[in-house]
Amino acid sequence: MCSFLNLFDRRPLAELPSVTHMHAATIYPSQLIRHRRPYVLMLLLALVVCEPMIFAAQQPGAMPKGERHESRREIDQLEEAWRNAVLKADIAALTSLLAEDYMAITPNGTLQTKEQALANMRTGATHIASLEISDRRVRFYGTTALVTSQADVKGINPFGDFSGTYRYTRVYVRNAQGKWKIVSFEANRVREPGERR
Repeated sequence: MCSFLNLFDRRPLAELPSVTHMHAATIYPSQLIRHRRPYVLMLLLALVVCEPMIFAAQQPGAMPKGERHESRREIDQLEEAWRNAVLKADIAALTSLLAEDYMAITPNGTLQTKEQALANMRTGATHIASLEISDRRVRFYGTTALVTSQADVKGINPFGDFSGTYRYTRVYVRNAQGKWKIVSFEANRVREPGERR
C-alpha cells in the first residue's frame, strides 16, 4: 500500500528529528480519487479533445485538404500522361513516368521490370490500339498514392491478344524531388459470368 501511495504523494518530507513516535496517516484509495478528481477530469477532457487530432495525425492517408486536392490533380494528369504514352508508344514519356525500381505484375502473372516494359513497347511486342479508362479512384497514404481503375483495352503483348476489360492498381510514390513516380502496377482481367479462364 505504501508504495502505491508514494506514487501519488510526492510532497518533500521535512525529516525533522522527533522523540515522539508518529504513526502514518491511513489514506484510502477512495480518498485519493476524491482529492485527485479535478486532475483526472482534466486528463479525460484532454484525451477526448486531443484524441481525434492525434488519431488523424497518425493516419497514413491524413493530408491537408488543399494538398490532397492538388495531389489528386497531379495524379489525374499523370494517369492521362501514362494513357497517352502507351497509346503512342512514347518511350521517353514512359521512361520519365516509371521509377527505376518499377515492377509490374502482368495479367498472366509474370513480373515485368521497367526495362522489360520499355523494351516491349520499343520493339512493338506490346502494342495498344485503344484504351478507355473509367471508375478511377485515388487514395493517399502520405507520399504514396494508390490508383484503382477499370480499363477497356484492345491490344497485343508478347503472349498474344489481350483485348478485354481489366481492373488495375497503380502505385505512385513521391520522391525526394517532389515528383510522383509509378513504382508498381498490377492488372486483372474482368471475366464475364461463366467465362473460362
